[in-house]
This record gives sequence, structure tokens and C-alpha cells, in this order.
Amino acid sequence: THLRRLQKQIRSAPERTADQIRAAISAIDKAAKSGVIHRNAANRRKARLNKA
Repeated sequence: THLRRLQKQIRSAPERTADQIRAAISAIDKAAKSGVIHRNAANRRKARLNKA
């Protein structure tokens, strides 16, 4: 849920994307570290965020 909110904010406000992308990547890393999402899925999401 947190990641979806961050992704929605990034898409809607392109002028503040650097801080928002950094926050999203941090949240993805924390989720992967705690086992909420798989490590490979976390890397894939981070790559897609940086690509967009």
C-alpha cells in the first residue's frame, strides 16, 4: 500500500521525483529486508522506478 501511494505521487508530480524516488527505493529495500517482498521483486521494482 505504501509503495502504491508513492508510485502514484511520483506519476502525478514530476517536479519532486528525486526525493520521492529515493523514499520509494528506501521503502522497497526495507520491505525486502523484512521479507515482505522477495529480493528479486524488490530489485525489479527499483529498476522500473528508475526507468520511468
